[in-house]
Amino acid sequence: MKIIHILIALMVTAFIYAMVMQREAILAFAGVEAPSESTPAESIIDARGPVPVVTMYSVAREVQSGIVLRGTTEAARRIEMRAETSGRVISQPIPSGSAVIRDQVLCELDPGVLEAQLAEAKAQLANAEANNNVAARLAESGFGAENSAISASAALESARARVLSVERTLDQLRIRAPFAGVLESDSAEIGSLMQPGSPCATVLALDSIKLVGYVPEIDVVNISVGQPAGARLISGREVVGLVSFVARSADPLTRTFRLEVSVDNADLSILDGQSVDIAIAYAGEKAHLLPQHVLTLNDEGTLGVRIDDNNVARFVPVKIVRDSPDGFWLSGLPAEVDVIITGQEYVTDGRAINVTRQGADR
Repeated sequence: MKIIHILIALMVTAFIYAMVMQREAILAFAGVEAPSESTPAESIIDARGPVPVVTMYSVAREVQSGIVLRGTTEAARRIEMRAETSGRVISQPIPSGSAVIRDQVLCELDPGVLEAQLAEAKAQLANAEANNNVAARLAESGFGAENSAISASAALESARARVLSVERTLDQLRIRAPFAGVLESDSAEIGSLMQPGSPCATVLALDSIKLVGYVPEIDVVNISVGQPAGARLISGREVVGLVSFVARSADPLTRTFRLEVSVDNADLSILDGQSVDIAIAYAGEKAHLLPQHVLTLNDEGTLGVRIDDNNVARFVPVKIVRDSPDGFWLSGLPAEVDVIITGQEYVTDGRAINVTRQGADR
């Protein structure tokens, strides 16, 4: 049995020697030329012949991309008017929805004894002025003490301050609209007692409206103040405006940035708090519209397409700009390119191809 094992081992060794050491002689006997050591691997593979593929000629075109945000409308200005002093309301209430003009009285409070206090303060002011004049003349002539003149001057300033204080309190009894707008709620009812901080009415300025949305941090770098924007209200109405504000600080919970778009609303038809879809276009860039099935991955997992490079297949990484019903808009390719649309799954980078071109002639 041992002699048989030795004979088998000798036969296998002789066969390997013949295949390795005498390769050139065997190939010559068979009529096949052996490749040299310097022959590239691609040439050995290409010895099998080019792979037939179909390409599509494509020219880059400028395409717009952008983002759509879900948001709401907000009044350009909103303020809740509150009382600064106490008093009972003596004015008739103004119903919600009423248009108001700037400085229009929304609520008026009962002055009570303030008018009498103002008359008293003015009388004291007149007396202080007379005393001050007398004390000043006596001090100048040397018949009066200087400290008396100083005391009279101080009393005069105190009387003036008293008049201003009462006048200011009287002015606070009339709560006025700071700008033209629309009342969001009824003004305070007649007879109700107001304390400092009590609400009188809420005024909205709707001649200009804000569309408010929140932008993801990956997109905020593409948006700037003054950029055009469009929007569609829940009613289907479409409006246009300009980006008026982009937050510089993200919401700590959502990591999104507040964005505001200003829209003209002279007819007051857009209301505060409506749902809206906000669309903002980015700057245009060159891209190719190609069928979805041309996309592939290389060995590193990079997304790209295979192109015809002088009858050789080449992989080119791409970026999806946006999608459409006809395919994907892709950037990263040359301005003019032949993209392999059939057979790309049968070729590797650097493989010779037999090209059949489809589409427009160059």
